[in-house]
Amino acid sequence: MLTAIYVMLGLALVLGILLGYSALKFKVEGDPLVARIDAILPQTQCGQCGFPGCKPYATAIAAGEADINQCPPGGDAGARALADLMGVEYKPLNAEHGIPKPKSVALIDENTCIGCTLCIQACPVDAILGAAKHMHTIIAIECTGCELCLAPCPVDCITMEPIAESPDNWKWRYPVFEIKPAATNTLIGIRH
Repeated sequence: MLTAIYVMLGLALVLGILLGYSALKFKVEGDPLVARIDAILPQTQCGQCGFPGCKPYATAIAAGEADINQCPPGGDAGARALADLMGVEYKPLNAEHGIPKPKSVALIDENTCIGCTLCIQACPVDAILGAAKHMHTIIAIECTGCELCLAPCPVDCITMEPIAESPDNWKWRYPVFEIKPAATNTLIGIRH
């Protein structure tokens, strides 16, 4: 009888140690739902959604504090993907936050640039290279097309150029299905 009790106590102790170790070893950092939402967002960090970047917007969606249709760069495809992930009904893009535009990249007219550095300070992803009183340029591969550099430029030397679609930047668009009302005809005379 005592042997069975000792075996059970030993087994409980070993299992408790294993559970404690696995809780420390396989600890989940952060909310995995936030990470999945953030992966859907376009990472423009533009703030059009009303949040300072994509990660804070994803956190707000996961907490139920923001709607799925506030991201103009993500467009309707992003809103549909977020609706699928969250298990809610799709809502069209909220025009209050802006309208979807084709993906673009900023270009600086180097002859007009005065080197004021205001665009550098406004860029959320550090895609502008330059120094005070010297010409600036855009690191095109880093530019997210957020347009935050346009407003602070005092000489309007920055333009947004749409990116031509190519095999390198093409993305699958969310399919749009039209649901037609069911026919009212009934089938008569079907035998089993």
